[in-house]
Amino acid sequence: MGMTNTTNRYGTLSIAMHWAMFLLLVGVYACIELRELYPKGSDPRNALKDWHFTLGLTVFALVWVRLALKLFQVAPMISPPVPGWQRVLSKTVHFALYAMMACMPVAGWLILSGEGKAIPFYGINLPSLMAENEVLAESIEEIHKTVGKIGYFVIALHTLAALYHHYFMRDNTLQRILPGRRQDAQGGML
Repeated sequence: MGMTNTTNRYGTLSIAMHWAMFLLLVGVYACIELRELYPKGSDPRNALKDWHFTLGLTVFALVWVRLALKLFQVAPMISPPVPGWQRVLSKTVHFALYAMMACMPVAGWLILSGEGKAIPFYGINLPSLMAENEVLAESIEEIHKTVGKIGYFVIALHTLAALYHHYFMRDNTLQRILPGRRQDAQGGML
């Protein structure tokens, strides 16, 4: 398997980026959910919040690499081809995922900026994006929380669709993005 995509399969770089983003998103969500296990102001709670911010900003940095890969590489074909309505739904869900990965970290950065807090990123503090403004920060935080909850459903829909294609439609949708799979001479998976 090569680094770049082919008409039958995603390349190593696209596959690695897909699963790295998956793991980062698991981390982002786990940190913000697990913080609830600890009292406000405690060291573990604050560490989980800092990791939530750091991992979120990592998602923001890497989403641009993913978008570049998407723009400059061929997308492998689904075999057998899917109906048009499924392609439209797939593009809609992917757009929502990319929009969330690009916008949610910026919203988090704005929230911290508006609250006058440090923006942690692997041991350094990033500059604020706006002047301190608690009212605006609270408004952005409400949107951030709502979109975060919607994110659970969008990610679940993406996952369920891949499993549906694999187990019920029996096409290559999921196989194209799984790591460590080889193709035979006809483009099928071994």
